Amino acid sequence: MNVLTGYIVREILKGSLVAVLLLLTLFNLFTFSDQLKDLGKGHYGLTEIFYYLALTSPSVFYELMPASALLGSLFILGAMGNNRELIAMQAAGLSILGIIRAVMLAGGILVVISILVGEFVAPVAERAAQMIKVTAQNEQVVMNAKYGLWLREGKKFINVRKIQDDGNLADISIYELDDQRHLRYSTHAEKATFQGNQQWKLEQIKQSGISTEQMTVSNQSEQIWQSSVAPDLLEIVVVSPHDLSMYDLAMYIDFLKDNHQKSHEFELAFWGRVVNPLVVLVMLLVSAPFVIGVKRGINVGGRMMIGVVIGMGFNIIDKIVGHLGLIYDLNPPLMAVLPSFAVLVLALFALSRVQAA
Repeated sequence: MNVLTGYIVREILKGSLVAVLLLLTLFNLFTFSDQLKDLGKGHYGLTEIFYYLALTSPSVFYELMPASALLGSLFILGAMGNNRELIAMQAAGLSILGIIRAVMLAGGILVVISILVGEFVAPVAERAAQMIKVTAQNEQVVMNAKYGLWLREGKKFINVRKIQDDGNLADISIYELDDQRHLRYSTHAEKATFQGNQQWKLEQIKQSGISTEQMTVSNQSEQIWQSSVAPDLLEIVVVSPHDLSMYDLAMYIDFLKDNHQKSHEFELAFWGRVVNPLVVLVMLLVSAPFVIGVKRGINVGGRMMIGVVIGMGFNIIDKIVGHLGLIYDLNPPLMAVLPSFAVLVLALFALSRVQAA
């Protein structure tokens, strides 16, 4: 790496990281404002809100990296163009392809950072953030374990093995202790449906009464269970494709297919994770034609507007294509790659025009 290439790489990295920090701060301010609506609900206070913001920041950082790379490169390369640094570099023997190669090298470093944060930090932090929020807003003690969701409600310990798509519960076990912490009742229900007013209807119930003298067993077709356990508390166990790493998504897709369940949404999320780091390179490539060979004197506001329009336009098109893929069951890899590939083709075409000029 020569001096000029190293200089471009360092400046692009600094510009992109400053852009992502500014955007992250802006997004966190909006999130903070939104979370204030839940302030005082249960034990959810300012401390918990700040913990929540800190733990959700890695996910936001990962999502913002492509747009930040675009804004940072537009600002840095634009400033170099206005200061005639790019002209001086070309006079010193660095070709347009050499400048683009340096920009792509900076993009490679940003891709590595994006993958490390998105795969190893963001999923764990996001789940911890949701756990903090839900447990602070509800009195029950919650643990999301390998064998389902565990909750504590007074002297009762509740195990939920499955939450169905319609919000109903399946395979529920309720263990009730006495004052000496000895197991008194064990109840198992095949299904539970929320009735409102803190009431659940249990179906296909088997209850065991346990004491030092005897053990009794009874069966019921249905029973009303009075409980403060609310459906929103149980949302923490629902698997969200946006909270999983590529490895976890791949494992969960296999699990869904083995159980003959729909996996299209998770497949789209998986391929979106594959493509997202590469979008950073595409965004950097997009920035080059708008700076190299462009007339000098375009102010910072103009360049930022270009970046915002391109970034927002790409984001909107990407989400539209993704939703169309879900609605019509289109090929997930194709739907994930198509927007980025289209933008890449346009960027390469624009670069060829710049070189020809």
